[in-house]
Amino acid sequence: MDNNDNKQSLNVDLKPEVARGTYSNLAIISHSASEFVIDFAAMLPGLPKPTVQSRILMTPEHCKRLLNALADNITRYEAQFGPISLAAPEHKGTINLADLTSPNGTKS
Repeated sequence: MDNNDNKQSLNVDLKPEVARGTYSNLAIISHSASEFVIDFAAMLPGLPKPTVQSRILMTPEHCKRLLNALADNITRYEAQFGPISLAAPEHKGTINLADLTSPNGTKS
């Protein structure tokens, strides 16, 4: 059996206003028993606080599928372009998500 036989095709509609994309340099993730909520925000110079640009709600199963898809794509990206560095940013005022603590006081 050819590998192409296992691939599914998905035809999606991409509206022009969505195709432009939305910039985000901060993601805030919370969850309940039935859903994950991901707020994508932008923290920009001159603004007093981050502004949520988009909120995505997902079931736990779809969120895990997203996690797996991101891991797969990062692996392929790094194979093509080299490792992604998580070094501290050079400019001040940027939040390192790994340094944030969750509401219960543990590191994210």
